[in-house]
Amino acid sequence: MITPLDIENKKFNKQMMNGYNVEEVDDFLDQLVEDYGKNYKDLATMTSKVEELTNSLNHYKNIETTLQNTLVMAQTTAEEVKNVAKQQSEQIINEAKKQADDMLKISKEDSRKTLNNLEEQIRIKEKELDDMKKQFDIYKAKMESLLLSQLELIKEINKEE
Repeated sequence: MITPLDIENKKFNKQMMNGYNVEEVDDFLDQLVEDYGKNYKDLATMTSKVEELTNSLNHYKNIETTLQNTLVMAQTTAEEVKNVAKQQSEQIINEAKKQADDMLKISKEDSRKTLNNLEEQIRIKEKELDDMKKQFDIYKAKMESLLLSQLELIKEINKEE
């Protein structure tokens, strides 16, 4: 392959009449054409290869960017899901606490109502007991009075005999 230095240092033999030897100049030009043709093809091939590699590099950079964006989006989505799950769990816990409080209030209210009912029933029964005691005392007094009057009668009957 001819180098730029070869071209610069090339010396042609001079002929007396026409100047340089035409055959030598033509041979040199043929070599130049051949070498530059090779270089041109190599350059075109390498340029094509560089373009292909640049396109591949850009493609992989796009994939990398897409993957990074996807990773960021996945992380963001995971955080959002985590936060939503945390909020839902807190909401469920709060609802359970509220239900427990409501049930406790209802239970306390039911207990109070039951206690009030029992106290009312006790008062009613105590009143009934007092009424019965009074009736018993009245009955006892009547019986005592009857027995006393019967005793008096028996004593009078005994005196008459």
